[in-house]
Amino acid sequence: MAYTIITDSSANLTDEYIEQSGLQILALEFIVDGESFRGYTKGVPTDNKQFYGMMREGKVVKTSLVRLSESEAALRSCFDAGNDVLYVGFDSAISSSYEQASNYMQQIQAEDYPDRKLRCVDSLAAALGHGMLMTEMVKRRDEGFSLDELADWAEANRLTVAHWFTVEDLNYLQRGGRLSKGSAVAGTLLSIKPIIHVDDEGRLVPVDKVRGRKKSINALFDRYVETAREPRSELPVYISHGDCQEEAEQLAEMIRSEFGVKEFLIDQLDPVIGAHSGPGTIALFFLTDATR
Repeated sequence: MAYTIITDSSANLTDEYIEQSGLQILALEFIVDGESFRGYTKGVPTDNKQFYGMMREGKVVKTSLVRLSESEAALRSCFDAGNDVLYVGFDSAISSSYEQASNYMQQIQAEDYPDRKLRCVDSLAAALGHGMLMTEMVKRRDEGFSLDELADWAEANRLTVAHWFTVEDLNYLQRGGRLSKGSAVAGTLLSIKPIIHVDDEGRLVPVDKVRGRKKSINALFDRYVETAREPRSELPVYISHGDCQEEAEQLAEMIRSEFGVKEFLIDQLDPVIGAHSGPGTIALFFLTDATR
């Protein structure tokens, strides 16, 4: 039976890849000065550089979940076209978007489309970590996995996508309630940079602190050295960044020169996630044999 994969804009996938892979995207939103913007609109690239420029100017950015009306429209369009649906949502430990959207879609399926199949998977992933899971899923879909086989594979393998990141400005974590005001002030004065991990339950967990930007980037590289799966040269590495392309490229070059990695995806961090981590965020994603 034919099926469609639906996921969220927070997966941070490029417009080109979304078009090529046939994924359907539900857009989370961000709000600046009372005006709401979609995290993804088909055919309309989001100007992420402008977004981070606004943040550096002091604009306060708020975020909101996927609209239930959009979830419903996407689901009905697939079912009405004769396709079943596999929905893979944004990490439920970070956002309630997955719970809200999946519950609503399951209700619609049960009431109006009892003969159609819907599977919902919590990615327990964010940004290009979520995106890496999606690209691995698309590969297997194209190899012939059925909807249930692919959903089962995703649930069994989602924790093999390692997430590590650091931020430049601690004040964004403080505004989001992930750091006390006192810690943010003290850390800023001492140039402390946290090394943060997404654990097996999808939670953001600070695991280390270093002094200075260079050391924080080196610490991300060290995490790759310690836990990346072999053969490293044949496996992808993804890097999301908050408008700091040069430093993201530096991290990629460290990995490339040491391990001969051939496939990199480096892209600006999705605004809905970037609103909570700020300009200067660098996030590193790779496959690991162990759980995170």
